[in-house]
Amino acid sequence: MKLPPLWKPGLVWLLVLGPLFFLSYGFANHHAASAAVVPSIVFDWERHIPLWPWTILPYWSIDIFYGLSLLICTTRLELRRHGLRLLTAQLICVACFLLFPLKFSTPRPHVDGWAGQLFDALAGFDLPYNQAPSLHIVLLLILWDFYRQRLHGAWKGVLHVWSALIGVSVLTTFQHHFIDIPTGLLAGSLCLWLWPLDGERPVWEWSVSAQRRRIALYYAVGAFACVLVAGLGRAWWWFYWPAASLTLVALCYAALGEQGFQKRVNGHHSIAARLLFWPYRVGAWLNARAWTLGLPRSAQVGDRDVWLGRLPLPWDGDHHRFDQVVDVTAELGFHHPGARSHGWLDLTEPSPEHLLNAARSVEIAANKGPVLVSCALGFSRSSAVVATWLCVYGHCSTVDEAVALLRQARPQVVLKPVLIGVIERAVAEARSTP
Repeated sequence: MKLPPLWKPGLVWLLVLGPLFFLSYGFANHHAASAAVVPSIVFDWERHIPLWPWTILPYWSIDIFYGLSLLICTTRLELRRHGLRLLTAQLICVACFLLFPLKFSTPRPHVDGWAGQLFDALAGFDLPYNQAPSLHIVLLLILWDFYRQRLHGAWKGVLHVWSALIGVSVLTTFQHHFIDIPTGLLAGSLCLWLWPLDGERPVWEWSVSAQRRRIALYYAVGAFACVLVAGLGRAWWWFYWPAASLTLVALCYAALGEQGFQKRVNGHHSIAARLLFWPYRVGAWLNARAWTLGLPRSAQVGDRDVWLGRLPLPWDGDHHRFDQVVDVTAELGFHHPGARSHGWLDLTEPSPEHLLNAARSVEIAANKGPVLVSCALGFSRSSAVVATWLCVYGHCSTVDEAVALLRQARPQVVLKPVLIGVIERAVAEARSTP
């Protein structure tokens, strides 16, 4: 059933966020204007960017999208999360404007006509400061994600095209330098990640294992190394992206758990997670392919149509051969019509309940057709699930018997004693339940 929009509480949000925007944005502008020297970050190739006066129209149009979005939310959760996204964007950007003020340095020629009137109106309150991250880009990403979930068919295509025009317009109206765009996308992704419109927010775990803390430290060191590389000069600034990505991975291991990756049950990550974790995910995928190079992608375990292997790709034969796929990675995305994700962090141990839930999904899937149980390599996490399934639903009476069967099918299986202990607890819990 389609719910009516909550326009009254949405209007309250708008009446709070609107004045806050003008006050904080204007304060940051005038603060930068009062400084003796305000630097600019501009690449030589940017002098070839043309001024397209007509793009001032899509540039201004974001204000309409902003205001309307708060009036058409249909649930209080959606309205609260969307409002907090917009508020967080404002706080992050204004903090950056105050701490690291930058100035737009390219002179803009005079513009006549209707476009000139819009440029003049913009100049009435917008000084050439407040550059990185571009608040325009941050808000664009937030609003695009909001509307793309509501529109379908041709209207969604229109949204994509118009959003692209808004993104381009920050350059072609001579409002921003290029550096403001990637920093805006990074800040916008962080806002989406912090406040998902649906699903659970990342929740802080106060008690984590020593193993997770140790892995978190490794990723934190990797993030710091990327920052050092980025500091070598402008050509290396892209390393700030993997630095941010590895910092979030470290945070997931240290406190947030697998929920920090925001992977849905269908195997898809949120848009925010795809953008923020992309450098790490590329590295994880390359690492998985290096370890499994030359090995069979999957192997059948036991006498039922249950297979153990690495996470398949769309062009792998395994992708189409299985009706169902039970995936236990948190870091790698997966697209399959029969996907069921029970991901947990790599090199860590799940809870017995997690294993039992995944084993139950394997049993349900096995009753429907061929099923692949997969993780990044098909060596550890997925084998733990299959071992649990063999003991709870299969013909193995002991965990040792299940492990032996797994290693016979896939010799590369790695099940450390700690993980075997979790499997034994899961099996004992299942067998003790009437």
